[in-house]
Amino acid sequence: MAAQRTSAHRKPRQRLFTGSAARTAASLAIAGAATATALEGAAQAEPQLTQAQVKAKVDRLYHEAEAATEKYNGAKEEVAASEKSLDALRDEAARRTERLNAARDALGAFATAQYRTGGIDPAVQLALSSDPDQYLARASYVDRAADRRAAALNGVRRQMSDIAQLRARAEDELENLTARRAELKKQKDAVRAGLAEAQRLLATLTAEQRAAYERGADAAHGGTRADRGAPRSAVVAPNPRAAQAVDFAYGALGKPYVWGATGPSSFDCSGLTQAAWRAAGVSLPRTTYTQINAGRRVSRSELAPGDLVFFYPGVTHVGLYIGGGQMIHAPRPGAPVRVAPVDEMPFAGATRVA
Repeated sequence: MAAQRTSAHRKPRQRLFTGSAARTAASLAIAGAATATALEGAAQAEPQLTQAQVKAKVDRLYHEAEAATEKYNGAKEEVAASEKSLDALRDEAARRTERLNAARDALGAFATAQYRTGGIDPAVQLALSSDPDQYLARASYVDRAADRRAAALNGVRRQMSDIAQLRARAEDELENLTARRAELKKQKDAVRAGLAEAQRLLATLTAEQRAAYERGADAAHGGTRADRGAPRSAVVAPNPRAAQAVDFAYGALGKPYVWGATGPSSFDCSGLTQAAWRAAGVSLPRTTYTQINAGRRVSRSELAPGDLVFFYPGVTHVGLYIGGGQMIHAPRPGAPVRVAPVDEMPFAGATRVA
């Protein structure tokens, strides 16, 4: 009975396929796996884009990268300002700490001297003095010195409090700097990702299609590429500084667009306008959305050479007006600094710097 109960609880053996049955099972398994892989690949495969779709997507990616570039420029400027502020706070804290240490040393010397003579009661010192008048005069001086030392002690306390506040401010500035550096990295990653995706999409085009895209992009940003031999506009700048800014922009024709660059060998859009006006002795802020507020707003019909012209919602692109409905700007990666019509892009406003 025990043997019967034991055998009754045993698991039945699984029957293994052999011969043709095994081959059939294996074939079905392989076919099923292949079908699943194919379905998975089909679900993940990116749909083939037409040339027009690639162009539209690349244009959008370049525009988004330019907007991210301006945010990157702003974050970079904030990081630099925070670093400068933090260095100044640390330097001031170090200087005050040196002064505090000197004051502490002086108080320590007084405390040592007081300890050495403090064991004798002042009345006894007077009684034992061979010259009571001199002793009293000296005691009066000691009292005045004690008042000065009390003031010095209060000064030390104030210095300690000031240093503590400076260090707290430095810690806050360090926290802000850390956050700004994280934002800087985020914007840099966004620019790089957008440009890499644009290049990946362009690589899916044939050489002829890519050349056609470049010709179309050039037309959208002002026709053929302008070089340093481009004819100068006959329009005269309204003042010497504007003329200097325009001269600088003409001198930059043909130089490459590089995001985050402010010259002298390459530029992004706001880097070019900032450098042009810097050459004229005027300091502009770094980004498009701050440059638009760096002067007096003017209408489209009031434009004069040297004015800053801005484009797109969000003010993500800028050029330098040179007259005759034309501007000089740094368009995008792969497109060097060139002359372009102002009307080729959605106009967002204009600013007269000087």
